[in-house]
Amino acid sequence: MPSEKPWETERAELLEKIRHLEERLEQVAQLTAVGELASTTTHEFNNILTTVLNYAKMGIRHQDKETRDKAFTKIYDASTRAAKITATVLGLARNRKPGFEPTDLVSITEDVLLLLDREMNKYRICVERDFRPVPEISANANQIEQVLVNLLINARQAMPEGGRLILKIAPDPTGQTVEMLIRDFGTGIPADKLPKIFDSFYTTKKGPDESGKGGTGLGLSLCKRIIERHHGKVRVESSLGKGTAFTLRFPALPAQEPPRE
Repeated sequence: MPSEKPWETERAELLEKIRHLEERLEQVAQLTAVGELASTTTHEFNNILTTVLNYAKMGIRHQDKETRDKAFTKIYDASTRAAKITATVLGLARNRKPGFEPTDLVSITEDVLLLLDREMNKYRICVERDFRPVPEISANANQIEQVLVNLLINARQAMPEGGRLILKIAPDPTGQTVEMLIRDFGTGIPADKLPKIFDSFYTTKKGPDESGKGGTGLGLSLCKRIIERHHGKVRVESSLGKGTAFTLRFPALPAQEPPRE
């Protein structure tokens, strides 16, 4: 009888190649997310530097303590914002840690919104936050940030004339999962295309928009893979002309008991 070992070896090699290609695909999508934020963060840093320079000049011109204190406070606030933006971009550009760790979903979301603040304002998107206290989840913060960047940019692109973007984070009544809602009121997705949006290289967009974002067909497929890797689930509901809602659910970590004296 012919040995099955060669087939098993070939199958193992094929699976290893697929795994390697998936890793490369994730790296491409990760770099794409960072690249899409490059212009936004560049403009934001220009605004911060303008603030620092103007208040530095004001502090030099005026000798009274009140004016100088105000100038130093403004410079400090602008520098703190710049440091926060830098840390978040660097986190997206490389994995902070290779594994998973207890992570606050609200904190990560706030970091991503900081990066996208200028873009949302530029395109007249009003972000409505409803963040409740939630238990931590076991996550790779870098990967979850990639998911949020992709979904938030998609929501912005779905509202070319501006509009409302609702973000909700809350625990479920049992406390076993953390749920996040990203809801836009944009163009919506046709019913016949909705089942395909998580397929690799499938996109409903004609190409990148005027800001150079979107249209690769990689974003949503990677989002789904990352969410499933975190033992989470994603559900999407959409209606033409009414908008789209993505619901993400992640298992919550059990609350740690305080140490006994």
